[in-house]
Amino acid sequence: MIAGATGYIGGRLVPRLLAEGYPVRCLARSPRKLRHRVWAALPGAEIVEADLASIPSLAKLLAGSEVAYYLVHSMTSAGRGYADSDLKLAESFARAAADAGVKRILYLGGLGADGAGLSEHLASRRAVETALASTGVPVTVFRAAMIIGSGSASFEILRYLVERLPVMVTPRWVSTRCQPIAVRNVIGYLVAALETPATIGQTFDIGGPDILRYRQIMDIMAEELGLGRRWVIPVPILSPRLSSYWIHLVTPLSHDIAKPLAEGLRNEVVCQEDRITRLIPQTLLTVREAIQAALSKVAGHDVETNWAMAGPIPGDPDWAGGTVFRDARQLVIEAPAAAVFRAVCRVGGGHGWYAADWLWVLRGWLDRLAGGPGLRRGRRDPESVGYGEALDFWRVTGFEQDRQLSLRAEMKVPGEALLEFRIEPGPGPRQSTLHQVALFQPRGLFGLLYWYAVVPLHHLVFRGMLAGIGREARQIAARR
Repeated sequence: MIAGATGYIGGRLVPRLLAEGYPVRCLARSPRKLRHRVWAALPGAEIVEADLASIPSLAKLLAGSEVAYYLVHSMTSAGRGYADSDLKLAESFARAAADAGVKRILYLGGLGADGAGLSEHLASRRAVETALASTGVPVTVFRAAMIIGSGSASFEILRYLVERLPVMVTPRWVSTRCQPIAVRNVIGYLVAALETPATIGQTFDIGGPDILRYRQIMDIMAEELGLGRRWVIPVPILSPRLSSYWIHLVTPLSHDIAKPLAEGLRNEVVCQEDRITRLIPQTLLTVREAIQAALSKVAGHDVETNWAMAGPIPGDPDWAGGTVFRDARQLVIEAPAAAVFRAVCRVGGGHGWYAADWLWVLRGWLDRLAGGPGLRRGRRDPESVGYGEALDFWRVTGFEQDRQLSLRAEMKVPGEALLEFRIEPGPGPRQSTLHQVALFQPRGLFGLLYWYAVVPLHHLVFRGMLAGIGREARQIAARR
């Protein structure tokens, strides 16, 4: 059983376990986020809806599972209150596991020497370890520092800082020592532990073969990206809070996620023991090899999971009882529905938005300055999307193959915004009608002012987008 299958690590662990022949039950708040994964239809895969805060219902779902992986982290969904949320969920999970007769729990935590100097983030990871073990179920803990892999939060921070800033003014943490580990090695430990009884009830430090300072890791990243030397100027006055705002502006991560990560960088994260390398031997990638592998996945559009996939899916907006502005357009396209849908699913990321991309870029920068995600989250894959995934500053909240794609705005906006594409048969045999609808429910006077301020741009943005999708769909159909 896996709690956290929608997350970065969980989403990569499930297919590995299935490939090894283990039946896997995935618990998710939003099961639809998993049903489009390539492994979801494989024999042995089961996806169920779960509320981790409800001990009785969770115990029923855990019943029959010998082993439970706990890979839940609330930092992307609970914001500043993530530590309290994580602790409560871990306590509930531990009690439910004990009630269900689970024989062991496996958990991926954070590396760092125990003591009073731990950052809030690492201290929270320790508290979760304690909570999981509180009911007597044996817990295997793997403690990792920076995990390098395509789409990981650490990798994205590193890549964007190095790509965008030839000169960096940084806090003193650039001189802190770190022992990164490749994501494939993390997954290797998590899988192999199932057949290694000596790991039951034990805590292990896991890391790669290199112990480097963050500044050295930046140099390696710059070399692998083919960039010149990055000039790093450490200054003592930059606090973690200021660092987090800088990370927010330059990288895809939000301030709420960047702050605990930046605070944790002050702690030296180096393995204090290496027992796991003898119990579960595997080829450990160096930092350079891990970065090369990750960049290769990015270049090949083969990013299996990314850090933004575990974001929350809010409920449908309540459009009743208030003013709702609507911009509805439609276009008959000389292409089958499959080609039109494929063109629609290419919006965002490196492909852009088919029209007035400079306006989207400007809106993205304004959103970053206001504390929103901006455009830098991009998308996991340039072609395919799935329920719950991020597309720049939108989230996929509706997905029906060849028929419908709904996006809900996560940008900073004074109201609720929804963008929907719906495809219906056209008047001709090989024609399709594409309906494009933008809905906005303003919040207060500022919401009304916002709508009327952007209305003049809709003709340029939305009409151009519709026309661009039509052109792309016709080209896709012609290549078939």
